[in-house]
This record gives sequence, structure tokens and C-alpha cells, in this order.
Amino acid sequence: MGRSFEVLIDLSLEAQDAETVERFEEALTQAEEVRELRRLFGTPDYFVRVAVADLPAYEAFLSRQVMTIPRIKNVTSHFTMKTVKQGP
Repeated sequence: MGRSFEVLIDLSLEAQDAETVERFEEALTQAEEVRELRRLFGTPDYFVRVAVADLPAYEAFLSRQVMTIPRIKNVTSHFTMKTVKQGP
């Protein structure tokens, strides 16, 4: 299955305790759709870059793999209109 549909996600947790953070990070690092996972200072708590086949595949990933993780507070999905510059 191709993974040419990329989604950028801003994600915040309800709490920053070690158990919540570890559970969240472990779950997402094991997901093959996740291409990049960054923990941030400030808001949001995380930046996630995922690659999936299409919009239905993203909806399935979000509902089955992300929203099942305990203590997620907010998820905002961004879809790229145009890539103006991409690094090496």
C-alpha cells in the first residue's frame, strides 16, 4: 500500500506525567504510519507527521491508533496545500 498522503498533526495531552508521556510516545513510535514525532515546548505538546494512502486511511489511523491512547486532550490535523520548500 502506498503512503503518499501526508498529514501534519498538532496533539496535546491532558497531563505531562511520566506514565502518560511514555504510553503515548511508545504507542506512536510503534505505528508504521508515523514518519516523525516531536515533543515540543509550549502548546501543542507534540508534532506528528504521518504518511498514509488516502483520507480514509488517515481516518482509520486516527480513530484506531491515536484516539485509543489514554489522556489525549486535543488533536488538530493539517493537510498541505503546497510544499514551497523541503529540506535535503
